Amino acid sequence: MRLRIFHETRYVYDEPARSLIQVMRMTPRSHDGQHVRRWRIEPSVDGAMRAKEDSFGNLVHVFSADESLTEIVVRVSGEVDTFDTHGVVSGSLERVPDPFYLRETPLTALDEPLREFAAGFAGRDGLAQLHDLNAAVQATVAYDKEPTHAATTAAEAFALRRGVCQDLTHVFIAAARALGHPARYVSGYFFRADGVVEQEAGHAWAEAKVPHLGWVGFDPANGIGVGPQHLRVAVGLDYLGAAPIRGSRWGGGVETLAVRLRVDNAQVQVQG
Repeated sequence: MRLRIFHETRYVYDEPARSLIQVMRMTPRSHDGQHVRRWRIEPSVDGAMRAKEDSFGNLVHVFSADESLTEIVVRVSGEVDTFDTHGVVSGSLERVPDPFYLRETPLTALDEPLREFAAGFAGRDGLAQLHDLNAAVQATVAYDKEPTHAATTAAEAFALRRGVCQDLTHVFIAAARALGHPARYVSGYFFRADGVVEQEAGHAWAEAKVPHLGWVGFDPANGIGVGPQHLRVAVGLDYLGAAPIRGSRWGGGVETLAVRLRVDNAQVQVQG
């Protein structure tokens, strides 16, 4: 599949902002499951852009602008060929040892109900255990955009039994780590099979380390394994380590955020 992405993030400030810094993890790497054909990041204002690699091996662009501004738009576009690897992630750049991904974070901390939920999958085969967990998270935590926000923890989302893909991913990661599997958060894009190409936001899923197999992707928001419909961009211990854009500024007052995202299959020919 050849996925074509157009992703526009617009920030509008009700007062002038200055000394803006945006840290962007919005550029995918090639590995055995995907090949980046072309990719471009374009901020709408003049400034300095510096490319680097973070401790997880993600490609990071740090953009800074000193001029006073009331709006900035970051546009990302590109095409990536994706392949079916049955969910196995191979050929990816690994900068930290696997046990590091057992580390608990505030967003993935276990409480007693979540610990008991994870314990229900103990004793099963590693891969089957994780597939069962993936399906159970999707069945237990309903997709709902209203009750959660970027700082909602796995325990809070699990208690609500509601959340978005970020929340279901955090619940899966917390439970997988409790079962002894290194697990990590993945941000990226998802091609919908129902033909809807205009989306409200990017996607998130998890990868867990399976003995004798390697890293395997699980998408609890959809209750499926990861396939060529997933475009992998960045990884982290949780959302904060893989967030597409994080930043800081002086001033600016109230910030309004608007996102436009289109994910389509560039190989599909329009019939006229």
